[in-house]
Amino acid sequence: MARLDLRGLAKSFAATTVLHGIDLALADGEMVVIVGASGCGKSTLLRLVAGLESPTAGRVLLDGTDITDTDPSRRDIAMVFQNYALYPHMTVFGNMEYGLKLRGLPRAEIARRVDEAAALLGLGPLLDRRPRQLSGGQRQRVAMGRAIVREPKLFLFDEPLSNLDARLRVQVRADIRRLQRRLGVTSLYVTHDQTEAMTLADRLVVMHEGRVAQIATPVEVFDRPADTYVAGFIGDPAMNFCPAVLARGGTMAALAAGAQIPLAGGRHAAPDGTRILIGIRPQHAERAAAPTGLAVTIELIEPLGSETLLHGKLADDTEFALRITGPPGPLGDGMTLPVHLPPEQLHVFDAASGLRLDPTPPGAGVGSGSGQD
Repeated sequence: MARLDLRGLAKSFAATTVLHGIDLALADGEMVVIVGASGCGKSTLLRLVAGLESPTAGRVLLDGTDITDTDPSRRDIAMVFQNYALYPHMTVFGNMEYGLKLRGLPRAEIARRVDEAAALLGLGPLLDRRPRQLSGGQRQRVAMGRAIVREPKLFLFDEPLSNLDARLRVQVRADIRRLQRRLGVTSLYVTHDQTEAMTLADRLVVMHEGRVAQIATPVEVFDRPADTYVAGFIGDPAMNFCPAVLARGGTMAALAAGAQIPLAGGRHAAPDGTRILIGIRPQHAERAAAPTGLAVTIELIEPLGSETLLHGKLADDTEFALRITGPPGPLGDGMTLPVHLPPEQLHVFDAASGLRLDPTPPGAGVGSGSGQD
């Protein structure tokens, strides 16, 4: 096991800055997942750690040793790529042993490591096959096996499931998590898939435009997103954002759609009239039995079996989604549905900066926080 420290890592290509001073520390045995939209810099960050790119600024430390300028082959890091990167002319055994042969390990040690990894991954019966004879899931297991036999200090995963179909992704995702926990190897995993990120991570790093938007556990990121980008990126369907202003000493929100709703947790310490965004996840908004002053005009109904997803707009033309249990009943396109927004499920963001605004609990004094970890 090992500790990884990234200190002020930055990367520019000509006049374009891709990474803006990334600081990140991974503890021994921790699985940290970097998630973000395409182009946010997450794969570039992984390549800097692997040594496949050189940083413009900053340092990479592994177990306290500066490896920023160390050749990739000498970093004691194993990387699993999204395209498997298997040698087509070699057998499974040959692919898994190749790196060990280059290092000059004794034949008996190579065989022991390959056999142990094959047993761990269920590849024993496939050792004599070539990659073209394997399924996508089996090829990915071979790629993982090739990393495991090296017994590295650090695993790097570069979107390893992107080439698999949906069913295989679920299966291999679970395999990766079980293996990582069993082996206890510190791991840095990159993906654009938020489901992968949420299920695999001990801690989540949400990146946006080359910067870290939030670092926290998956539950913390979901429950207390640091800003509107994180709130809108994490969660499916995406969070609803309703324009509003603070009212009644920071204890109420006056929605542009016409309703006034209470805010839970205490006073939000900003002047009345401050422009805010009220966030609520579709599964937390409720269908009301009676008029509430807030209603959504239904434009699309998506039956999802045990749930139904309703898409529509509020009175101010704000798009709004509502996830309800069971079938929609008599609802149809064009109908108006009264909704209730439970105060304890609301997220408040500053409309100008996008940062989270947390309330000041009664008796704690006046102040506000961004919620950024």
